[in-house]
Amino acid sequence: MPLKIAVLGGGPAGLAFALSMKKLDPEHQVRVYERNAPTDTFGWGVVFSGKTMSFLRDTDPASHAALLAQAQTWDNVDVVHRGELITVRGNAFCGIARIALLTILQRRCAETGVELRFRTPIGNLDEIGPRSGWDLIVGADGIGSSVRSRFAAAFVPTLDLRKNRYIWLGTNRLFHGLTLTFRPTPHGLFTAHSYKFCPTTSTFIVECPEATWSAAGFDSVGDEETRRRLAEIFRDDLDGRPLLSNNARWIKFTIVKNRRWVHENVVLLGDAAHTAHFSIGSGTKLAVESAVALARAFAAHADVPAALAAFEAARKPEVDAYQDFALSSLTWFEEAQELLWLAPIPFAYRLMTRSGKVDHQNLAARDPGFVAAYERARAAGEPT
Repeated sequence: MPLKIAVLGGGPAGLAFALSMKKLDPEHQVRVYERNAPTDTFGWGVVFSGKTMSFLRDTDPASHAALLAQAQTWDNVDVVHRGELITVRGNAFCGIARIALLTILQRRCAETGVELRFRTPIGNLDEIGPRSGWDLIVGADGIGSSVRSRFAAAFVPTLDLRKNRYIWLGTNRLFHGLTLTFRPTPHGLFTAHSYKFCPTTSTFIVECPEATWSAAGFDSVGDEETRRRLAEIFRDDLDGRPLLSNNARWIKFTIVKNRRWVHENVVLLGDAAHTAHFSIGSGTKLAVESAVALARAFAAHADVPAALAAFEAARKPEVDAYQDFALSSLTWFEEAQELLWLAPIPFAYRLMTRSGKVDHQNLAARDPGFVAAYERARAAGEPT
């Protein structure tokens, strides 16, 4: 039976779900509300895994093909420590501009009949609440979700504001693969997460402890001076190129969790439901995979309560486990300064196995040469 569906939030999660539902049944009435304009976005590139791309391929081959045509792919993680670059192979990822991702999903939604309402803030949630005439309401309205706040007693959210500061910048220096660069300074450690997402530009996320951030004076300078100082810290890594900003500011990462994702006919999706630290992938990856999983639940179940229950039962344990891995990764980066005494190869090994998602055996299967070098270091008595 066709459903009347309201999606609050026109980011990747909301758009991917709207598209998936229209592909599932063209008779569904799907309306997406987004407070921003179609071209408004933040940040630079986002990262997808091979799993995410397969989800998209199976759901909508046209959007998968369009994304693949613009994506930058790699299988290497490069670790720069003490000025030495260590490469670890066997890691399948791709990067794409966030605005390109949004444009592709917007276009495919429009082509399939999804109604897109941009510049439309939802001021009164009662108009689209559980008894407002919609069969399904999807709260895909981001980390500061109004839907989550409105039904907080049902969802029981927790928001954990972490210790490190970070800023999401860009650069015209191309990083061919995910590059993790560690630069100690007199004020403390600065770490960069960088990867190319188009033929001309790379994401360049910098994070550091709060004490390092304030000691270096970043608490009292503006955007231009911030970028100049960071470009100087990472001068060798950027080949002397400047850093680029898109309304960037220093913030702290927030881990969003909810005890439940479903309340009557309301469901949370994407960052409204869960976040994962950028050091282990991308919140966008997790959001898109959850959006497709939710649509698949409707493909398997005829009514809304059954579909929502099946979605939460199947998907939430997967996301909870992923968030546990992400927390281990986040904590490792918060404490990375304590490991700088390690030589480059043991340091890179600790980094690659930081979350528990990748163990020694898995890493050896991915890159036997790197693990062999690590084993030689151990055999030689090098601290590991």
